[in-house]
Amino acid sequence: MSEKIIQVTWAHPRSDSLTAAIVSDIVDELEDLGASLDLIDLYREGFDGTLGTADEPDWDEPAKQYTQEVMEHAVRTMIADAVVLVFPVWWFSLPGIMKGYIDRVWNYGLLYGGSHESRLKAVRWIGLAGLTRTSFRKRDYDVMMSRQLDVGIAGFCGIENSRLDLLYNTLADEVEDLPMHYRELRGQARTIVRQLFEEL
Repeated sequence: MSEKIIQVTWAHPRSDSLTAAIVSDIVDELEDLGASLDLIDLYREGFDGTLGTADEPDWDEPAKQYTQEVMEHAVRTMIADAVVLVFPVWWFSLPGIMKGYIDRVWNYGLLYGGSHESRLKAVRWIGLAGLTRTSFRKRDYDVMMSRQLDVGIAGFCGIENSRLDLLYNTLADEVEDLPMHYRELRGQARTIVRQLFEEL
């Protein structure tokens, strides 16, 4: 059986956050399963999420050479079998640094368009949502986010196996047993990546 390469990209300004703890659980789970990991910590690596002219898509030149940072990140993504993106849900979307990462790295001629070959088969978006599931579903925020991420980004890049998984109520509204609540969220994250690994 060939090696399964899984890229885990995450974004949170604090390394002691719940997001960071869940990333640690995800890494431990995937290592226990024998995956080859490529971990990208956007904040600690100082990734610049601003798309400048050097990395602006050129619709007439799908073979455009972007900046070295973008080309190196794109190659890392294209050789992965799957990508797991972990993030806090801000304004019912990705944090700016992660959106900027997508803007720059999942670029024209690299992850979509052009002739670059990618082995990327699956994407999992793991979002930590402060609100409850009921609050999200009241206005279909979960549907909106899924459509944006699974269809508008992954699907546009030709990746059909994409799924948004929201870990709800990270602000623990009306939760009596806080440690148990957080253990359950962390367990959900482990289950998500274990199932992903088994699918590959």
